[in-house]
Amino acid sequence: MKFVKTAQDPSSRARCGVITTDHGQIETPIFMPVGTVGSVKGVYHRDLKQDIGAEIILGNTYHLYLRPGLDILRKAGGLHKFIGWDRPILTDSGGFQVFSLTPIRKLTPDGCTFASHIDGSRHTFTPENNVETQRIIGADIMMALDECCPGDADFSYAKKSLSLTKSWLERYVRHFDETEPLYGYSQTMFPIIQGCVYPDLRKEAVDHALSFDREGYAIGGLAVGEPTEKMYEMLELVCPMIPESKPVYLMGVGTPANILEGIDRGVDMFDCVMPTRNGRNGMIFTWNGIMNMRNRKWAEDFSELDSEGTSFVDHAYSKAYVRHLFIAGEMFGAMIASEHNLAFYLDLVRQARKHILAGDFRSWKEKTVNKIMTRL
Repeated sequence: MKFVKTAQDPSSRARCGVITTDHGQIETPIFMPVGTVGSVKGVYHRDLKQDIGAEIILGNTYHLYLRPGLDILRKAGGLHKFIGWDRPILTDSGGFQVFSLTPIRKLTPDGCTFASHIDGSRHTFTPENNVETQRIIGADIMMALDECCPGDADFSYAKKSLSLTKSWLERYVRHFDETEPLYGYSQTMFPIIQGCVYPDLRKEAVDHALSFDREGYAIGGLAVGEPTEKMYEMLELVCPMIPESKPVYLMGVGTPANILEGIDRGVDMFDCVMPTRNGRNGMIFTWNGIMNMRNRKWAEDFSELDSEGTSFVDHAYSKAYVRHLFIAGEMFGAMIASEHNLAFYLDLVRQARKHILAGDFRSWKEKTVNKIMTRL
């Protein structure tokens, strides 16, 4: 994987770049749709490419490991071939999913033992077998195994958690470097920078991660319960410490405002389930603000969903029709909302790139954030 910075906003840390993988190029800043089990819920791959413009999607190591399982993925030739996706894929390590399984998992220096949410069977992730798992999945970009520390953890817990993540990272990098990709194309791995909301721990985590000189770095453990202001403080601390030649990935974030504020502080890559998860529940993001499509106020509004946007659904479906679908319990409503929201998120980062290139990103962002987060 290679990364080249192509533009720098003069009044912020926002920048444009290009990531090159064996499955294609990715223009940054980028939003990556989440395809947890090998599918972006309710969205055709055709539409992801042609209408939404997705250049990369995510797969989830924890879920893919459990189902369909490594034997099937290996026989298929990896996730790309299994799902029929010929563009880049990034996989997380499953650390966040294990974090969310607090009552049914156990962390040790060796790794993490957890119970499957499907059938209760017991499994263990170690740094070594997590590398092997992601080799079999075959993602272009792999995440190191880490512990996702809760955002409200006290300093003592956060310090112990970081110590565990650091020791796992050392083993993960060693095993990654001792193994080879399985399917004839290259893979890279990103260390994940943890440390909760404690500056000293975040600095320690950055220094440790940088010592391995990887092609890119991820920032984890944010948007997991801490105040939003603390998330921004951590980004302001961490991003300047990472060399400009490396892409920065903020994991699992977030709202449209979070994304613009992250770009402002130097983040290049984002992912979040919000566009599809919230879309399935009737929330639609637009350039004019956020709509709850179940509200009665949309029942006789025959205007397009987003009068200022470029989503593929803008001229096809009215607010009244989409509300009708949700009230009627039709799955088509969730599909439209999911595709619209993904199209909006991809349009958001495209517009950010445009304004970085124009040199007015900071002023555009300040005007845009309040507007797009307004509840309509």
